[in-house]
Amino acid sequence: MPPAPPAPPARSRFAAGSGARAGDLFDRLLALIFLIAWLSLGRQVRLLIGARGLMPIGDFIEALRARGDVSFIDFPTVFWWIRGDAALIAGTIAGALVAIAALAGVRPRLCFALSTALYLSYATACRTFLSFQWDNLLLECGLLASFMPPGRASPLTHFLFRVVLFKLYFESGIAKWQSPIHDWQDGSAMTAYYETAPLPTWLGWWAHNLPAAWHHFESRAVLALELVVPFAIFATRRWRLTAAALLTGFQIFNVATANYGFFCYLALALHVFLLDDGDIERGANAVSRLLPAALRQALARRRAAAADAPSAAATSPSPSAATATKAARFGAAVFIVVSLLQGLIEFTEVGANLTMFERVLAVDQSLRLINTYHLFQAITRERVEPEFQTSTDSGQTWSARDLRHKAGDPMRAPDFVAPHQPRVDFQLWFYGLAFQRREPSYVAVLVERLCNDPAAVGALFSSPLPAHPDAVRIAYWRYHFTTGAERRATGAWWRREWMGATRPIPCDR
Repeated sequence: MPPAPPAPPARSRFAAGSGARAGDLFDRLLALIFLIAWLSLGRQVRLLIGARGLMPIGDFIEALRARGDVSFIDFPTVFWWIRGDAALIAGTIAGALVAIAALAGVRPRLCFALSTALYLSYATACRTFLSFQWDNLLLECGLLASFMPPGRASPLTHFLFRVVLFKLYFESGIAKWQSPIHDWQDGSAMTAYYETAPLPTWLGWWAHNLPAAWHHFESRAVLALELVVPFAIFATRRWRLTAAALLTGFQIFNVATANYGFFCYLALALHVFLLDDGDIERGANAVSRLLPAALRQALARRRAAAADAPSAAATSPSPSAATATKAARFGAAVFIVVSLLQGLIEFTEVGANLTMFERVLAVDQSLRLINTYHLFQAITRERVEPEFQTSTDSGQTWSARDLRHKAGDPMRAPDFVAPHQPRVDFQLWFYGLAFQRREPSYVAVLVERLCNDPAAVGALFSSPLPAHPDAVRIAYWRYHFTTGAERRATGAWWRREWMGATRPIPCDR
């Protein structure tokens, strides 16, 4: 009779918990999000940084070369050497193909390393348009995923993903607590949030029209979710599952009421690391019961085959395993120390005494691989929308040119566009916040294109542009969601007030 197998070692109640199933599930989810990010970017990359785009990368690289004091480390992108719109499109196709390979389980670590490096090139080249915190979050997750072995547990890497999840929520909570207008503490933040979100959905209208008392509760609940709940990320399974439920509900509400590209979906994917493999197995079984019998049997055969495959953990360790373990621990320590330094600089006065780390942090800021997060520190109190207008009769009459996903016609319902992120529509929200200042360069270029090359920017607008306008101007409106009574009476989702317009800009002939 063969000897009984040795009993597995006792696990601590505070053990990492998430194992091979959690890692593999996150790999698939991250690959899907990378694919979405590449497809979204591919739809608009020529408009953003192409030769006829709003911020042409070729011209910018030439200006950097002429300066002579900027290196690849300062501006890490392959477009130092590769030029042309065809290359821009080809790069996004390559990124999508690599993401598909990772989704299929083909060399996922290599795929994530390649996708992260390539996405960094585009994030750098697109500058303003890919400067969002969720672009940084995707890069940070891609970096860690390139070190996570498929098919087996990786407690250290999983722990670092939990650190990222903690940073995402807790640092955002600290930022809200430090809001200069104290709107989260006094409960007023959510009274304006839905109305002033960059790209709200029509469900955001309904949320905005809930009672003020609810919005005050929401504001303080968000503080609790971001300042208290994140500590459960490192606690026992019961607390982790509680955190997963609360934070998942929070993100689903964000998905329902506003469009933030792939951000909410990436945050939801990170919640996988709050689960044990047993939790994932039970969830998979519950989902499989809803599938047709043939598909359910095929999935069962695949799981059985995977279980019978030799485990990497069961193979004899290679001679270099000890060295690799030491290198992994060193890398993890660097990740945590840099994260801590960044947090101290961003959120405390201690940062003023950390000047000796400036060079290291400057390099990290260029590479965007270890980041801080401070989402919605303060909620803007009004929504100002720039409206581009054209004239074909020398300024006698003006026609509004609504962007596809911006608040334009008050009768048009706010739409759902996520996980795609229309970068220009989103960025113009920031312009509306500070329109009294000098307009950013991409807005000036957009006006010039409306005059002299409408075909280059036509995809931004919901109706065809005139081929040969006489003049262009920018009008400014202050927008508010209508009340329930106003919507029943008029059918409008928005009401708006005229704030003025720029002087007409004659078009060259």
